[in-house]
Amino acid sequence: MRGLASAEKYVTNSPIRKLFNKAAGMTDVIAFTVGEPDFNTPKYIVDAAIESLKNGKAHHYPPNAGINELRAAVTKETEKTLGVKFGDPIKNAMITCGGMEALSLAFHVLVDPGDEVILGDPSYCNYSRMVYIQHATPVFVSCYAKDNFCFDLEALEKAITPKTKAILINSPANPTGGIAGVEQLKRIAELAIKHDLYVFSDEVYNSLTYDGNKAVSIASLPGMLERTVIINSFSKKYAMCGWRVGYAMAREDIVDAMSRFQENIASGVNGSAQYAAVAALEGPQDDFEEMLRQYTRRRNLVVEEFNRIPGLKCFAPQGTFYAFIDVSGTGMDGNQFAEDVLEKAHVIVVPGDTFGTEGKKYVRLVFATGEDRIREGIRRIGKYMEER
Repeated sequence: MRGLASAEKYVTNSPIRKLFNKAAGMTDVIAFTVGEPDFNTPKYIVDAAIESLKNGKAHHYPPNAGINELRAAVTKETEKTLGVKFGDPIKNAMITCGGMEALSLAFHVLVDPGDEVILGDPSYCNYSRMVYIQHATPVFVSCYAKDNFCFDLEALEKAITPKTKAILINSPANPTGGIAGVEQLKRIAELAIKHDLYVFSDEVYNSLTYDGNKAVSIASLPGMLERTVIINSFSKKYAMCGWRVGYAMAREDIVDAMSRFQENIASGVNGSAQYAAVAALEGPQDDFEEMLRQYTRRRNLVVEEFNRIPGLKCFAPQGTFYAFIDVSGTGMDGNQFAEDVLEKAHVIVVPGDTFGTEGKKYVRLVFATGEDRIREGIRRIGKYMEER
């Protein structure tokens, strides 16, 4: 029998699964692994979805690019947040099955076989797999703590070749929590314009920032709106991971092409979830503000407590709900540390090389969980470090 498609070999299981499998026979395990809020979706958003089902508005096929009410709402929100102006309140926005589908559709439309897409190292591991699915090549550029885990700009310029089609930016970033500064973004924009490159700007964490930091979008810089695809999602800000609603903002011809791909891939996004997303944007923001206050307390707790443990060093995340912890002081790499701390302390953290070779000396910890569990996890790791 004939084999599977060639792209299949690039779509591998996450290394996180190995740790979960190892933990399967253990009891009382604390996992800091899954990147989703521990909060439930606010009630007013749930009520809007229910009402759309009761009144029949969500009973039929939605438009491929999303309902006009939501496209207009995300355009208004993006313009307000980024300080940009799109030509049309609807035609520059597309609703997708989460942020991941928005990025996937953008790759389908803009990346050809043989193209190169520049990614950060470390960066979210699914990015490279999505590039491979296009039969294109991910090109990794090292990112270091001294640069807030944004691109080393000299290395970025050297990585550009005639085959380079795009640069992908994730700010605030998974797994590091780093935010690209305005001056860094200006230099990246200069390179994109000089070499006629697209930029995929993954901004799903742009509302989760700390210490007065602000996540500036490269799309807001001169000459960049027409060559940037903005990716965002309702999953993180509104605790709507399970609803699978994301969106892309881009040039009208790009959005039009993405909607045609959508027609042939998923047809459209769940109608009731779209009406819920409209309510999320247009309703009160008190629930999100409370979530952010709790994330801020947890983030401060994680940074302060881990930096008190000899042998560990925690980069202070400027955004997201991830902490990137340098474990090189233990004499182990991230994989060895994660395996050992699971076995001896019953705590699961994610090895940093899951996200690239530059993450080898780190582990990622998700602090989107209750403060009591965070304190207990830190206590166990501290005890583990004392006894090793």
